[in-house]
Amino acid sequence: MTDTDVSQRVERLRTLITRYNQEYYELDEPSVPDAEYDRLFRELQELERQHPELQSEYSPTQKVGSRPVSAFSQVRHEMPMLSLDNAFEQSEFEAFASRVEERLDSGSEIAYCCEPKLDGAAVSLLYENGQLVQGATRGDGQTGEAITANVRTIRNLPLQLHGNFPERMEVRGEVFMPLQAFAEFNEKALARGEKTFANPRNAAAGSLRQLDSRITAQRPLHFYAYSMGVVSADAELADSHYERLQQLADWGLPVSAEVKQVESSAGCLMYYADILERRHDLRYEIDGIVLKVDAIKQQQDLGFVSRAPRWAIAWKFPAQEEMTVIHGVDFQVGRTGAITPVARLEPVAVAGVTVSNATLHNADEIARLDIKLGDTVIIRRAGDVIPQVVNVVTERRPDDAQAIEFPSCCPVCGSNIERAEGEAVARCTGGLICGAQRKEALKHFASRKAMDIDGLGDKLLELLVEREWLKSPADLYRLKARELAMLPRMGEKSAENIVAAITASKETTLPKFLYALGIREVGEATAANLASHFGSLEALQEASQDQLEEVDDVGKVVASHIYQFFREAHNQDVVRELLELGIHWPAIEKLAASEATLAGNTYVLTGTLTQMTRDEAKQALQARGAKVSGSVSKKTTAVIAGENAGSKLSKAEQLGVPVLSEDDLQALITS
Repeated sequence: MTDTDVSQRVERLRTLITRYNQEYYELDEPSVPDAEYDRLFRELQELERQHPELQSEYSPTQKVGSRPVSAFSQVRHEMPMLSLDNAFEQSEFEAFASRVEERLDSGSEIAYCCEPKLDGAAVSLLYENGQLVQGATRGDGQTGEAITANVRTIRNLPLQLHGNFPERMEVRGEVFMPLQAFAEFNEKALARGEKTFANPRNAAAGSLRQLDSRITAQRPLHFYAYSMGVVSADAELADSHYERLQQLADWGLPVSAEVKQVESSAGCLMYYADILERRHDLRYEIDGIVLKVDAIKQQQDLGFVSRAPRWAIAWKFPAQEEMTVIHGVDFQVGRTGAITPVARLEPVAVAGVTVSNATLHNADEIARLDIKLGDTVIIRRAGDVIPQVVNVVTERRPDDAQAIEFPSCCPVCGSNIERAEGEAVARCTGGLICGAQRKEALKHFASRKAMDIDGLGDKLLELLVEREWLKSPADLYRLKARELAMLPRMGEKSAENIVAAITASKETTLPKFLYALGIREVGEATAANLASHFGSLEALQEASQDQLEEVDDVGKVVASHIYQFFREAHNQDVVRELLELGIHWPAIEKLAASEATLAGNTYVLTGTLTQMTRDEAKQALQARGAKVSGSVSKKTTAVIAGENAGSKLSKAEQLGVPVLSEDDLQALITS
């Protein structure tokens, strides 16, 4: 580039970054992902390094964030709240560690304090005589916004310290919204027709900047401390960053349990690998780790550059959000007929995986995001979650962008698509005549937890549907070994084994049969409850919707699905054919009073059991007359929690439902 080109590019980058800072720090509505921001910021840094004559004290590389909004009073930080330099590759961290070693020239290994890099909002908290007297945002690093009333509402943040704390002390840390709390908050906001947040960071920042602290108090915010700012001169502080964090914890301030002290840069590499592997198991969102020289004396010797300390670096994980272009939309048909729009994207690497497709969920989501073909979009991928489009960069919309039209007919079978009142999902009405639903319905019917037809793989089922040998589950029981043996890569012995497995599946149980039918929202637990409640298929088929709602774990919506299923003529035909072809199960006998020790009780299993499998535990409880549900409600007798129990345990604690251990379970089923 010519000097003029460079100058223009620098000004363009400064304008963009300043605007993105405003969107991120002031409006809490970033229009580009962090990865894009980081790329632009690093490009500007490099251009300014190569062309010192273009450097300016007003460049965004010389400050952190953006100015505070006028709605809050301003707080001048007594000690600047600086940002951190970033590393994106191992080589960049190693270069940082080499610089540290060269500057210190200590001749021995340098210890580090390692912390997860929380993706939230940085705050400064001032304690005087142990009492929280001031809270402030980072702002531009020099001046922040006074948010004292808001931070006082954070549930795990102490208003009064305890122990031998300094007379005056500034604590710095991150305010964040835990992932489970974030999901529940958005779900409730959506149900009320209110604005949802794109990610937990936006949720935390937006909550802190509410002018009415009563609103902030309703948000499930948490705080973790990561450093000290100004402290009384006579304070007795540890000479290690890690130990200072432990002091903060001793005085009552929350500190992440993932903070570790390591003896060398090699320990930092091990910490990075460990946290990266466990990233998606943490209860909060992180976008990397922070590595700090642990000895305070060494920190002081290393000092600072204009906007960051020389003794710390943020090592970013592969980005979970990226920008790409949407070229088209395919409409997929699921087992229940649900029509799901899937965006076809310009391939892009996200969180270490190349992504070329992302879900758009439904027509409402397309309308909410105002997505058009040709748009530049932000996609997000977290763990094993299906990539999804989270935002549109409207400023990059081309003039020839086209609206996405949701089909009125099924793309597979041509049947009408309907959308029930109150539902976001549109569905094909073709049922078993729809090839897409037929394949998935048959896969479900033959699966292990349903009819358990061993050896009948997905590819074989798809081939049989494509050849139109299977048009309903009943056709499975009409297959002949000599016909199957004629298929590609199918020998006579394999064909005989498959037919034998199909024949063996005729002997089943009523719950398995009901589950195999694929009735919407009827899972294993609900199928078992239906079988136990009605005792026979005939009684279930004749039940009214009100009678269905009497079954535990069956609400109005599920009752409607069951009732409508058994009133559809083609479903009646399939069920009748299956019974005529020999499917049967033992009659359900009522337990004797001496055996039904848990009759009338409903239990929910969660977590990993070590003394038996979840299926064995469920069967044991049902053998005692109990019902086993898949969800926790006020009607639940108790939740039985194994290791790593998740949201069901949290729900039980919220509702005041008793929680039992595995030992309690053993006592229940053996007493």
